[in-house]
Amino acid sequence: MILAGGRGARMRPFTDSTPKHLYPFAGRPFAHWLVEQLAEQGFDRILFLLGYLAQATRDYFGDGGRFGVEIGYRATPEAWETGPRLGDAVAHLDPTFLVCYCDNYWPLIATRAFQFWRDAATSAQITVYANSDGYTRSNVSVKEGRVRRYDPTRKAAGLAGVDIGYAFLNRRIIEALPDANVSFQSSTYPDLAARGELAAWVTGHRYYSVGNPERLSSTAEFFARRPALMVDRDGVLNPRAAPGQYIRSWAEWRWLPGACEGLARFHRAGYRVILVSNQAGLALGSVTDAALDDIHTRMRADVEAAGGKIDAIYTCPHHWEAGCACRKPQPGMLFAAQRDFHLDLTRTFFLGDDQRDAAAAEAAGCLFAEISENTPLASYADAWLSPPARQPLSQESPSSSCAS
Repeated sequence: MILAGGRGARMRPFTDSTPKHLYPFAGRPFAHWLVEQLAEQGFDRILFLLGYLAQATRDYFGDGGRFGVEIGYRATPEAWETGPRLGDAVAHLDPTFLVCYCDNYWPLIATRAFQFWRDAATSAQITVYANSDGYTRSNVSVKEGRVRRYDPTRKAAGLAGVDIGYAFLNRRIIEALPDANVSFQSSTYPDLAARGELAAWVTGHRYYSVGNPERLSSTAEFFARRPALMVDRDGVLNPRAAPGQYIRSWAEWRWLPGACEGLARFHRAGYRVILVSNQAGLALGSVTDAALDDIHTRMRADVEAAGGKIDAIYTCPHHWEAGCACRKPQPGMLFAAQRDFHLDLTRTFFLGDDQRDAAAAEAAGCLFAEISENTPLASYADAWLSPPARQPLSQESPSSSCAS
């Protein structure tokens, strides 16, 4: 179900004649991306709850056949809040269903979010953006997978996180709504939270919206879907140091065969290349900040000499016992790159060589491919960027022409 009845006053003058969810990005209305996402995630029936300029949405989406889904519509008076809109639609609902806001898009992995809800065994589950970057004003507090407080006024102390929709609900919640023109979220979620009946699927992946003109440029960049590749460093670009040891200077650096040219090939193919690396040697005093900066400066120079570019480098400088959010297997650095480059991590590969990399990718909802001696980075460049008939996936490590 997609809640799409509001006027969208902040988006005037566009919304004087067109609903905000039809604002175009990359040649498609915002809601087109949302419907396409739901179809890709396996939903086969979508119901729009409409109010303002309802016919425009019907005209664009029709019966949903071109998306491979069945689309229906319930149009109610523009002045109605979300409570009566949902109540009007109750006869058309499955026993459990998903509710999306028409002006928010977040890269849903439906099977994972749904399973979390089933395991929580609550009446409802919302998706909560962690909001650690202060992207917006928080309206929830979360502990151990439950919303402990839901504050529609966003004024209570201790709030950390914001409801972004993508809510799994039990139909009986809608059947119990009061016969009044109330906001469903404001009238229902606070009580569910107080009773421990509102689960929270918390994410550090930024959501994108069409309701705020100040965010339109970042939303446009997100939907442009420029490809990006994230890579680990040690064991992917260069041989790992011995256990307990670190690459302390450029004199100790060696490129793995083909790694430098592989990065260059991805750049020439239009990919942004982003390095993500744990560097606990900084906290241990084995590596200095100046030495690490020198290594990365020279590393970037080699890649540029080969015709490529490393667009950004994210490092965790903390000790492995520091409990930080950035050290892999935590996903903090992946989320930081996502926010800075407006990536869709569900469409972005992270190349790593150990279980910490795989776990970080899993936690971020990122695609992952393992680098090893048999499948080095250059092999992925061959497989992804060359015509398959001419260049199958190689199991051999090509020689490197990068400086070392």
